[in-house]
Amino acid sequence: MSIIKVKKYTFSGHESFPCKTLWLKKGYDFVVAGNDFNSPEAVIGLGVGKNMVASIRFWLRTFGVTENDKPTELAEYLFNDQNGKDKYLEDIATLWLLHFNLVFSEEATLYKMFFCGVQRERTHFEREQVLTYVKLRMVEAGKITLFNPNTVKKDVAVLLQNYALPRKPQSNEDFSSLLIDLDLIRQNSESKGYYFNVDGKRKVTKEIFLYGLLKLKEQEGDNTIPFDTIQERVGLAFCMQDFETIEMLKQLAGEYCEYFAYSDVAGIKQVQFTKDLDVKQVLDNYYGKDI
Repeated sequence: MSIIKVKKYTFSGHESFPCKTLWLKKGYDFVVAGNDFNSPEAVIGLGVGKNMVASIRFWLRTFGVTENDKPTELAEYLFNDQNGKDKYLEDIATLWLLHFNLVFSEEATLYKMFFCGVQRERTHFEREQVLTYVKLRMVEAGKITLFNPNTVKKDVAVLLQNYALPRKPQSNEDFSSLLIDLDLIRQNSESKGYYFNVDGKRKVTKEIFLYGLLKLKEQEGDNTIPFDTIQERVGLAFCMQDFETIEMLKQLAGEYCEYFAYSDVAGIKQVQFTKDLDVKQVLDNYYGKDI
């Protein structure tokens, strides 16, 4: 088993609130207008309580919408009032894109550990097993002093609220978490456990998978990427089984043959990039170019 490498450890910042569907656009508009999250006026500007202000700020960063409280290129691409591609998050592809950023960026440590680590070991799980997994990984990394069980426990609870339908909803607000529609995590009907909905999940948009592959290439700094690395870092992030990832790579290699090839020679599976491919070009191929 390969060890999930983590660049830093962050299990708090969300103030125990999952990310609500409208928060990213609301937060984007807030920073574009030049507002300050630390200002007492932020509560009025965002129309939420003080803890929610901190939570919105946290989710903007972890989803890659802001960096140092400034909108990123991706944020402008999606949320800009004039030509944003999906200002109100109506397209499932945008949810896949944001989900991938959340897992891949490691700004919220648990999400990479969960999708790329826990999922490798088990399809069904209970909250305590996720907690134990995190603790073991931090022991292995020599970072156990950074492990606070109560903090991680709250983080696990928020992650599950982000993805799983509530067991006993109290109001429509319980269904407003941003990523529920991806249907990646379900609750067992007869126990307190959960499972990765690998077979019944929504199918990831192929351009968003390619976006993930290009982000991996950028991070690895290599034109040749082994399949195992792709599956561990991209495939699992989208809850894809090996065969699904292989089929996706074959399809994309056919459509983007001038940029990269997928090969399986003597059992060695890999992707070889032959020409640079711009992430924005790939997203434009899905969302459409500006006129």
